[in-house]
Amino acid sequence: MEELARLSEIEQAAAGHGELIWAAQGRGDGSPGPGVRAWRHGEAWAVASPNRQQDRLMVQGDSADAAVLVRPILEEVGPTYRLLGEAALIDGLVRRLPELAPVHEFFWMETTTCCGAATAGVRWLDSREEKEAASLFDRFFPDSYAQPGRAGVRRWAGVVGVVGEEDGGVGAEPLAVAADAWSAAGCGFMGGVITHPSARGRGLGRAVSGYVLDDLVRRHGRAALMVLTGNTPAIATYERLGMTKHRFAAAHLRGR
Repeated sequence: MEELARLSEIEQAAAGHGELIWAAQGRGDGSPGPGVRAWRHGEAWAVASPNRQQDRLMVQGDSADAAVLVRPILEEVGPTYRLLGEAALIDGLVRRLPELAPVHEFFWMETTTCCGAATAGVRWLDSREEKEAASLFDRFFPDSYAQPGRAGVRRWAGVVGVVGEEDGGVGAEPLAVAADAWSAAGCGFMGGVITHPSARGRGLGRAVSGYVLDDLVRRHGRAALMVLTGNTPAIATYERLGMTKHRFAAAHLRGR
């Protein structure tokens, strides 16, 4: 088992896929992010990335080689880390390592191309508007990892308007928002996409998503996100914006 010290080594291992690059949380000086460690064994790679919301161990490559990597890594970094990787790989690790239990499947989606979606009315929110957006999550998306004020969530884009305007509503507030969250050198990341229920059906979610994704591609060369497999409307929106989906899965140590 070999530990990798430079971001360039992780980027080479990624072989055109964004998940390892994102997990490395690379900085401009060519080093991985704070606390990030990476290893390789044979044709498998793993990147351990600490995070306040969820410590992640992203794995990629051959299932047998990955099994050799994962057990000593978890013993070293601790039991809080959740494994993420392509669904077939995680399934193979769960079968090989009885101490692992599957959690759920999701899609890792990414793009390296600007979509050029219509984004009229979308802009980066100011600090007051970001605080106002927090109520959207309190009421309609409390389980979101990306929320205003959380560590690593850098900026929020949104459409501001009047809720229930057709019924005489008063007071402008964010109607749809999306965040630049936990982006890293070589892979921007979008999270926290939400539209107020009264504003749905107007394409606002697509507009704010396209705005953020295009900005991330221009800044980092790639943009990615995670979405649960059952969220069919969101998946369709992201595919229309040019994103490609890959079925991933998560697993953790039994008893966690």
